[in-house]
Amino acid sequence: MREDSDVFLMGEDIAEMGGSMGVTQGLLDEFGPERVRNTPISEAGIVGAGIGAAMQGMRPVVEIMYEDFLTLSAEQIVNQAAKHRYMSGGQLKVPLTIRTQGGAGWSPGAQHAQQLEAWFVHIPGLKVVFPSTPTDVRGLLWTAIHDDNPVLVFEHRLLYPVKEEVPDELEPIPFGQARTVREGEDVTVIATGPMVHRSVEAAVEAEKNGVSVEIVDPRSLQPLDEEALVASVKKTNRCVVTHEAVTRMGFGAEVASVIQYQAFDWLDAPIERVGAKFAPLAFAPVMEQFIVPNSEDVLAAIYRTVGRDGN
Repeated sequence: MREDSDVFLMGEDIAEMGGSMGVTQGLLDEFGPERVRNTPISEAGIVGAGIGAAMQGMRPVVEIMYEDFLTLSAEQIVNQAAKHRYMSGGQLKVPLTIRTQGGAGWSPGAQHAQQLEAWFVHIPGLKVVFPSTPTDVRGLLWTAIHDDNPVLVFEHRLLYPVKEEVPDELEPIPFGQARTVREGEDVTVIATGPMVHRSVEAAVEAEKNGVSVEIVDPRSLQPLDEEALVASVKKTNRCVVTHEAVTRMGFGAEVASVIQYQAFDWLDAPIERVGAKFAPLAFAPVMEQFIVPNSEDVLAAIYRTVGRDGN
């Protein structure tokens, strides 16, 4: 925003309040109400206004308070933002960034914790990223804002407290470039969002039992770095795919299909998929924990691929 006056923010309670998760705190004081705009409670209106501003040459960053509420703006995202550049033969650009957050682990209930990234990966014309670290969210968000196409940036509620050393100079991260989180030899775990961190926990435990685990974070779901994912599986000959969203029709199904088609002859075991159980997310903490995958679930899948029981 300091470098480009065309960048501005729109969303519910993002100005004085700084957003429901405090992500935009302090920006109103620096940039003023013209560039940090509170909006009415109308997700369709917020995204629609963002699309119009983007097509007029601005670079709006729209915040949807919970990703569950993307359902209210789906017509604007799916039928408008994703289509205009293609239908105009490239004459129109839609440099719209949509930030949203969600996820389980703090008892938000069934209407405030869904993981819907797979819905939007399915739509041609959209780009979708899901960072899991401060460095990645900073670099991917920069790339999203400067992209001439609509980009959805998914953030997980439980990852906001994560801290790490980041470079003093911001380094943009290209879309379609996966990150190897941990090197390993026996099995590849492909994980997104919070499952990256839970997979690291599982890998540490597996190592105590003599199993070397490689972890790859796609970071960018669309475009997808298929080459990096396939290369890792060809190296380890086994694969576990994990995300917090429900397993049925989830993003992991597409990843498993990519591995199946491009690395079948290298697989020494069936591909394992780890995700949430097919049920609305319960409010009660004990039931929520039962539905959502954890590090123990990933560890069990790792052991199944290498033919061990973990004991």
